[in-house]
Amino acid sequence: MQPERPTAEVVQRFLIEWEAMDNFAFKERSLALLFQNFCPNNSVLEHVLLKVSALNDFYSTNNFNTYAVARHIVSLDINPLLAKSDMALVNALAQVSMGKNSINFYSFATKYCNHHRSSDYPIYDQYVEKMLVNFGKLDRFTEFTKPELKRYARFVEIILAFRDHYHLSSFPLRQIDIYLWLGGKKAFSRQYKVA
Repeated sequence: MQPERPTAEVVQRFLIEWEAMDNFAFKERSLALLFQNFCPNNSVLEHVLLKVSALNDFYSTNNFNTYAVARHIVSLDINPLLAKSDMALVNALAQVSMGKNSINFYSFATKYCNHHRSSDYPIYDQYVEKMLVNFGKLDRFTEFTKPELKRYARFVEIILAFRDHYHLSSFPLRQIDIYLWLGGKKAFSRQYKVA
């Protein structure tokens, strides 16, 4: 199914639908409490482990070693980088050493940063990717290749170009993010249903 072309009315409709999805709304509010109120800092391993575990559970990020990821986050001393919305942080956060291997938890890293600063860090996932690629081919809102979406600073540039091209600048990045995810889930998921 081809997703609807983005307009302010379409985005607004998707945002209303998002708000009506109780399971997502409650999860988001719970994560906001955890990230913003209870454990805003990233230097205490127990606090970071709580955040990593909650994100992993709520978003089904397939993070099979939450302890290693939490330890990695603490080791990076990310608080100053988050404070200045450093885009390089996401790719650094994503690369987690597990034994002799390095695992790329890119989507998880975008979610982790987003829950600290949603206005600066949009979330990457498969549905957002599908929407950007789809409209990139259809309307050529900016030139990019699919692998560029995994370089976070470039990913943000692409989303901003998308927002500008479709005259959606009145919507903050978080709202564009929600629209892209829900629109992608509706258009490209075989099992889509509003929960």
